[in-house]
Amino acid sequence: MKIQLINGPNLNLLGIREKSIYGDSDFNTWLEQLRQQYANHQLDYFQSNIEGELINKVHETGFSYDGIIINAGAYTHTSIAIADAIAAINTPVVEVHISNVHKREAFRHKSMIASSCAGVIAGFGLNSYRLALDSFIYAQ
Repeated sequence: MKIQLINGPNLNLLGIREKSIYGDSDFNTWLEQLRQQYANHQLDYFQSNIEGELINKVHETGFSYDGIIINAGAYTHTSIAIADAIAAINTPVVEVHISNVHKREAFRHKSMIASSCAGVIAGFGLNSYRLALDSFIYAQ
């Protein structure tokens, strides 16, 4: 399978920022572990702090990949544009969050993109990405 992982704003600071919420592991180390564990699958990674770049990546991969895993960060709660981009493509998308957004501030309880996604996984730390990946692999 060919899976695109997309991380939004501030996720480039994993392992540095708010360790009590996001843990002390950086994403690139986690990604290498995932790639080793899922060596029979192609895992491509993209991160941007810019909303339009996330939309462009969804458009670029949304017709040729088997799945997209997206953590849109704070754009989850504000971006109708990302939701529209997800709705416009053929590739299924799973929304992920490292923290349990429902145990956090009230504004994080509403996802603008969830209704365009096949599913949502939140609260399992970096394992949220692995669970999303498993949802594609074992759904066949």
